[in-house]
Amino acid sequence: MLICKTPFRVSLFGGGTDLPKWFKNNKGMTVSFTIDKYCYLSLRRLPDLFSFKYRLRYFKNETRSRVNDIKHPSIKAILKNFYISDHGLELVHSSDIPGLSGLGSSSAFTVSLINLIFTYKNIKLNKCQLAKKSIFIEHDILKESVGFQDQYACAYGGFNSINYSSDKISIKKIKISKNKLNNLINNCLLVYSGIQRKSQIIEKDKIKNLNKENKYLEKIYNISMEGKKILESNSNQYIQIIAELLNETWINKKNLSQMVTNDKIEELYNFGIENGAIGGKLLGAGGGGYILFLSKNISEQKKLIKKLGKKVFFKFKIDNDGSHIIYS
Repeated sequence: MLICKTPFRVSLFGGGTDLPKWFKNNKGMTVSFTIDKYCYLSLRRLPDLFSFKYRLRYFKNETRSRVNDIKHPSIKAILKNFYISDHGLELVHSSDIPGLSGLGSSSAFTVSLINLIFTYKNIKLNKCQLAKKSIFIEHDILKESVGFQDQYACAYGGFNSINYSSDKISIKKIKISKNKLNNLINNCLLVYSGIQRKSQIIEKDKIKNLNKENKYLEKIYNISMEGKKILESNSNQYIQIIAELLNETWINKKNLSQMVTNDKIEELYNFGIENGAIGGKLLGAGGGGYILFLSKNISEQKKLIKKLGKKVFFKFKIDNDGSHIIYS
């Protein structure tokens, strides 16, 4: 049996500039980190004692005799492209956070399964190869309207800037002191909007609007550059500046598609800003999932937590390991 553990990601800046239709002709950069909340996948050879060849357990249960009969699109695509064997498999998925939450859960699943399949075949992939194969499945095979941020973030782990261009994608660790990073993360809070959403629909609408909305992605890219600069600077005002940049990102993100926000999300965002947060943005494609709130200090964050009452929220730490096999 093999077990893979892959972290979810929080995107601070640059979301949208990682869409290939954008960075084919423009510069793109995202700033994101992975957190200590995970996708877990276990894989084992299924004994030749069953009437089926594949037993799959995710939010549904599937037992299939042929790969072509598998309903889960990612599992089907990965097995068709990367697994050729007469031996059956059993796959079991579990997660610290429900899917459709804006934390890169779909790519975390894809990265995990590819990591497992190649480990099962005794083939070692490096982080870059793992990310590229995940993009191949999601973008080229499944034809999903996705950016390239999540696959790299989940594969590598840590706090990174990722640069995108037509001929190269490069990932670099954010140069930030431990104390400064701890202070930033300690003042962050993830609050659930209560809405699960299909990111594909929203991302397709953004892509459709790309030519019309270029100015907003240009602003988001510039904010991302400024955010990286402040994070790596010696400024004592970085919390306040990062919060302001998050708010600017949120304003521009809402202009990419009318589907990014709704009344419930706006109400929650305004509630957070009025009760202890100085900045925030909705994570992922939009339409639901989690809002990241940043407070200027722990006292103000405690005020926000108290006001949230029974709303779902959590604090987190940075994950630096990325996707890796934790049991073999």
